[in-house]
Amino acid sequence: MEKLIFEKSVEGRRGVTFPTEALEGFSVDQVLPKEFQREIPLPLPEVSENELMRHYTRLSQDNYGVDTGFYPLGSCTMKYNPKINEDVARFPGFSQVHPLQPKEASQGALELIYELEQILSEISGMAGISLQPAAGAQGELTGMLITRAYHQGQGRQRRKVVIPDSAHGTNPASAHLAGFTVQTVRSNRNGLLDIDDLAKVVDEDTAALMLTNPNTLGLFERQIEEIVRIVHDAGALMYLDGANLNALLGLTRPGDMGFDLVHFNLHKTFSTPHGGGGPGAGPVGVASSLIPYLPFPVIQKAEGRYLLDSNRPQSIGRVHGFYGNFGILVRAYTYIRRLGAIGLSAVSRNAILNANYLKKKLEAHYPVPMDRSCMHEFVVSAKAFREKGIHAWDIAKRLIDYGFYPPTVNFPLIVPEALMIEPPESESRETLDAFAAAMLEIRKEIDQAPEKLLGAPDTCTVGRMNEVQAAKQLNVRYEPK
Repeated sequence: MEKLIFEKSVEGRRGVTFPTEALEGFSVDQVLPKEFQREIPLPLPEVSENELMRHYTRLSQDNYGVDTGFYPLGSCTMKYNPKINEDVARFPGFSQVHPLQPKEASQGALELIYELEQILSEISGMAGISLQPAAGAQGELTGMLITRAYHQGQGRQRRKVVIPDSAHGTNPASAHLAGFTVQTVRSNRNGLLDIDDLAKVVDEDTAALMLTNPNTLGLFERQIEEIVRIVHDAGALMYLDGANLNALLGLTRPGDMGFDLVHFNLHKTFSTPHGGGGPGAGPVGVASSLIPYLPFPVIQKAEGRYLLDSNRPQSIGRVHGFYGNFGILVRAYTYIRRLGAIGLSAVSRNAILNANYLKKKLEAHYPVPMDRSCMHEFVVSAKAFREKGIHAWDIAKRLIDYGFYPPTVNFPLIVPEALMIEPPESESRETLDAFAAAMLEIRKEIDQAPEKLLGAPDTCTVGRMNEVQAAKQLNVRYEPK
């Protein structure tokens, strides 16, 4: 087990040395003015340079990333990030551009942004796009702010947003931040939106329905046309959480289904890196009636030049400095242009094929609550193993010992002990077979040696953490003696 860097510290050992003769005749105060000197020395470990490099290199080799293994994270679409995206983002004309340059010197960057908006508009069937939002959750908030501005522009004050009980947790949070109250609509026993319950909760005070389609069970809402009719008849808007767009590319479009707003997750669907906190991109697409409310500035093309239009009196204003996270937009643009329309369609077809293949291999061993053909992901339940003291969390931890990142656990909340599994199109059949084999071995252990799960993981530098304590005790710094 790798020791903490502080535990390797030896007093007097240095990672950097300076020629002593260069400092002869000088006092410390002459080299470094008194006002810049610390009164209390920094509590840094004292190690040599090679010890320092070896320590952090070994730690880096313990990291799990999309370049080292498969992420079956349901609802996250953790696909491989092609390295050509990184190469293009590092072109000097992209990497060295500055947002404060005059637009005359930024025409190439503006052209890329403009074209990406047109591409996403075609993919989604939406009339207008804003690339400003920096993440999916900010895209949701932007969509809700547009919803609020739209209803106010129509001279009405609507206060309620309807959200399914299987929705992503950011949906109600985004609606609340935009000033709405949230009303839940139930799912039926088939895992789809309950149409009868929807008809009861949608009324003249409803501003929008926030819907994920395919939903968080990986199921397509078969009655989407009826859902849209109910919402639109009440004068409300249809909002699509685009987290699961990887199942729709080239097959159908949110605009064609009747959605008025949609946010994209470029890191999920279009292979840009998952930020670990940022940067990211969560563009928003809107129907034609909502274009006036998009964040400004809006890029327009006139006489072969690209202009920034900030004269948007109905706009909700800026939601991000400048025009979003440009480097991420370059990566997504590269991915889309490299694949083309036929390639994007193949993405969704292969993602759906992978999910159903893996579901078929596991369903005889892990109960599937809504057992029908899925889209890009599916959910199994560990509820039946509770009597053995095993929970979904234990299965997830044991998978680490088999070399796999765990799937999403305990979500969606409507499935007890849920394990939500999404094998994106970038994974091979051999990888899926290996993952399935690990899951089947764990299933044997549940019956024959459940203690192996309760102590997992036991092959990592750090064993099972106390997540509750970690959430409450935020200060985990090492205090040297």
